[in-house]
Amino acid sequence: MNSKKPTVMVVEDEHLLLKAIERKLKLNNLNVIACESGAEAWENLDKNQKPPDAIWLDYYLGDTNGIEFMQKLRNNEKWTDIPVLVVSNSANPDKVSKMMALGAKNYLLKADYRLDRLVLEIQSLINNTKTLKKDGQ
Repeated sequence: MNSKKPTVMVVEDEHLLLKAIERKLKLNNLNVIACESGAEAWENLDKNQKPPDAIWLDYYLGDTNGIEFMQKLRNNEKWTDIPVLVVSNSANPDKVSKMMALGAKNYLLKADYRLDRLVLEIQSLINNTKTLKKDGQ
């Protein structure tokens, strides 16, 4: 994995969609850690010295959901600063507000966006985070 390229962890339990996202992100010069479950994501987060630059999180996963994932992520100081983009098939206002309160940077409906646009969202999230870190915020 090229350490100069930003790394995105994609947590998506739909295998074909995960592979499509992974391909698209790689074509856009990003390293990808592809995870089909919350458990696989935790295993990767635990074993990697450097956390990913961003997480692309599906809300509904087979072994957990977005709220549980975000709570666990934010309860570990190594991972509190990782920006998270939540991408889901549903977005009731209560769920969206809980995810945003837990620190999600954005919550997008899969049906409302083409994959190209979602890739732009994750790139923007990474760039904004790098700018804030560089500015000392």
